[in-house]
Amino acid sequence: MESPNQIQDHIDTILRHEQEFMARRTTSERLGDAIAGFVGSLRFVLMHLCVFLCWIILNTLRVSGVPHFDPFPFPFLGTWVSLEAILIASFILMRQARLARRADERDHLMLQILLLTEKEITAVVRMNREMAGKIGLPGITRDKDIKELGEETSIDEVAQTIQDNFSPE
Repeated sequence: MESPNQIQDHIDTILRHEQEFMARRTTSERLGDAIAGFVGSLRFVLMHLCVFLCWIILNTLRVSGVPHFDPFPFPFLGTWVSLEAILIASFILMRQARLARRADERDHLMLQILLLTEKEITAVVRMNREMAGKIGLPGITRDKDIKELGEETSIDEVAQTIQDNFSPE
């Protein structure tokens, strides 16, 4: 079991990587993130409900001194909402693309760690088999599964086997 200090070290490392990623964002990415964050908030929804309600009231009911500037079926409001939807969708797609790039970076890092771990574990299994042979544990040295685990794993062969057996629906 890892000590609390080791766990905190891992957390700090992950945090540092995330902070570095956030710091590398361009100004336009920061602006897009801020807009996408606001658009995804309850405050944004409530603000729009109020604007739409006021718009409809001003254009359907008689309010003294206010002319109906967008009569039913509210074509100007429809145009405005459509344009806003296009812009909002664009900001959200830009943010999602950036987050997908970050996820790809994490996946590549994880793959590198897993490849290194596989090599380390293979070496440990091999050493353990050799030690078992030297201290007189022939059952371990002859065990077929342990012997197989101590052999190098071809990542290319594993990837090819996955591709050969994977059938997307």
